[in-house]
Amino acid sequence: MGLFDQVVGALSGGQSGGGNALLETVLQLVNNPQTGGLGGLVQSFQQGGLAEIVNSWVSTGQNLPISAEQIQSVLGNSTLQDLAAKLGMSNEQISGGLASMLPQVVDQLTPNGEVPQGGDLLAQGLDLLKGKLFS
Repeated sequence: MGLFDQVVGALSGGQSGGGNALLETVLQLVNNPQTGGLGGLVQSFQQGGLAEIVNSWVSTGQNLPISAEQIQSVLGNSTLQDLAAKLGMSNEQISGGLASMLPQVVDQLTPNGEVPQGGDLLAQGLDLLKGKLFS
């Protein structure tokens, strides 16, 4: 994650606004090797009873919405508390932000309806971040 953090910091000029910081957090979630990266995150939602929702994000069709409460049930209070503290947000703000941003990010990272394997995900995530920061 060190290299990823450095690249994100360089892209954002070391200053992240609320949306950029949240996007950075989402990209860290989907690139976290400790949780299995994007595949592990998708699997967590599937095992948490939200397979239909998360599969819609991966597929090429329309993304189904997810609620802040559903995000909280899958990621857990401790993860959300850590993320909220890091970003200076409340648990409700972070779970709501993740609920709005995570479907879009997963959708963008799975354009062919499949979870990519290997290093391609990091490059795709950085391209997505560049587009959000410089658009």
